[in-house]
Formats: sequence, C-alpha cells, structure tokens
Amino acid sequence: MAGLQQTNSEKILLSWVRQSTRNYPQVNVINFTSSWSDGLAFNALLHSHRPDLFDWNAVASQQSPVQRLDHAFNIARQHLGIEKLLDPEDIATACPDKKSIFMYVTSLFQVLPQQVTMEAIREVEMLPRHSRVTREEHIQVHHQQRFTQEVSCFTFLLSSCCSKVVVSLTYTINLVL
Repeated sequence: MAGLQQTNSEKILLSWVRQSTRNYPQVNVINFTSSWSDGLAFNALLHSHRPDLFDWNAVASQQSPVQRLDHAFNIARQHLGIEKLLDPEDIATACPDKKSIFMYVTSLFQVLPQQVTMEAIREVEMLPRHSRVTREEHIQVHHQQRFTQEVSCFTFLLSSCCSKVVVSLTYTINLVL
C-alpha cells in the first residue's frame, strides 16, 4: 500500500512537469503512468525548456506514440546527455511502469531548469486520487485478500475430492464477500 500515497518527491516532480507543460493544450500530466504513454508529455517537457531543439507542431502531429516517444528519447540523449533508458514500445501502453517513468523524468529534472512554484504543488495536491484509501479500507482489503488466499488453498485441496463441493463452497463465499 506504500505505492498509494504520493511522496513529496513525486509531488514536486509532477508539479514541475505540469508547470513546464502548462502551455501545451494536448498535454495533461496527472500521474507517472498513462499520462506519458502517447509521447506528448516527454516532448512538451523538453520543448518547454529547449524550444530551439525541435518544432513542436511537427512532433505533435506525428501519427504514432512510439514515434513521438522515440523522438523525445533521442533528443534527450543527443542534446542533454540522458541515456535512452526507456523503450518506446514499453511506454506506449495503457499503463507503463511508474518507476521507470519517474526515474527518467528525474533525469530530465536534473539537467533542465527546476523552478517549481507553491501554486503548482498545491495544484498537484488537488488532483483527483483514484487510489486513495482510508486506513479502514486498507485493513478490510488486506483481510479480504488473506481470506481469499486461505479459501483458494482450501478449494485447491478440496478439488481433488469432489467438484460439487468446490462449486457450492465457492458460490457461498462469493455471496458472503
């Protein structure tokens, strides 16, 4: 559950990205996963700090997210010295790896101007959090998961005995949960 709470470094980095890409209407970065998958956020971040490196409109109109991602990673490597640590095909998915994107954006943060306003940080804190849960919900989910694991183990043991018992046991448990 540690991954559900946004760390201060995530808030600051996300604030910096949102502040840097504010003038790019096609870009709305709200996380370190799906917001990056189309390649626009990486390119907007680079262009906002180094508009001399490429024509934004040409990149934004490229057909493929993989092309846009490849462009951004190549620009960062050639002009900023950041190794191409990510594969465009791995990022151009519905839910790319958060830690990989966070690491790469941190690399950009280290070489690009880093001013972050308090207003930008407050804005990030106000973003909708789909994964925010209360302590009670966390405990309830934990207990349900443990119970489900125990039932799965019990069901597996019973499965060699009689399939009718397994079906009725599973049906009863589903009703209780």
